[in-house]
Amino acid sequence: MFYDPRHYDRGLPHNPWLGLIIRRPIGWVSTAAPDGTANLAPYSCFNAIASNPPFLMLSSDGTKDSVRNAEATGFFCVNIATYELREAMIQSAAACPPGVDEFVASGLDAVACRNIPVQRVAQSPVAIECKLSQIVTLASSADTTCTNRVAIGEVVGIYIEERVLREGLVDVDLLKPLGRMEYREYTVPQASFEMSRPTIEPYWAETDESKKKENTT
Repeated sequence: MFYDPRHYDRGLPHNPWLGLIIRRPIGWVSTAAPDGTANLAPYSCFNAIASNPPFLMLSSDGTKDSVRNAEATGFFCVNIATYELREAMIQSAAACPPGVDEFVASGLDAVACRNIPVQRVAQSPVAIECKLSQIVTLASSADTTCTNRVAIGEVVGIYIEERVLREGLVDVDLLKPLGRMEYREYTVPQASFEMSRPTIEPYWAETDESKKKENTT
């Protein structure tokens, strides 16, 4: 089959788009409103986008509290949602009105971040503190009312609990990070394996060596 996502004639009972990009990591984003009220919400359109220095992004369909707060204060924190925290994570996804503290509503403890004025999830083994770099509003070629916004954050602090480390490395089997699948399905990594990048002699080195031989003959 083929369909143009700008039109709604796909002929399927549910939109398959996000079911094609799997597994998507969940950014469990904590922010603070200008009045200090804490906010917590999960985002599956989230990922790392640079490593040195580290940056990450989260995308919001429309104007939501997380991006609004990040824009107003300049900071946000991404907590890693794990299998053991799955019920609290889904509870924090409820459509609560502005002003509701999702830490309290989800039965979670909040603790202050180190480098930014935001609370992190005390139960989460990993928290990534971010300073807002920029917000990009996405423009659609078909929908002029599109308000999707991408918040890009510079990572200014990383908290990792020792219990998810093994021999100095983050162990995915210990961390058990949640991922979003299609529709209402979630997952944790079933298996992992290691692969090393191959070392290949660049073609120009071969060419240079050939030229050297030609010049000596």
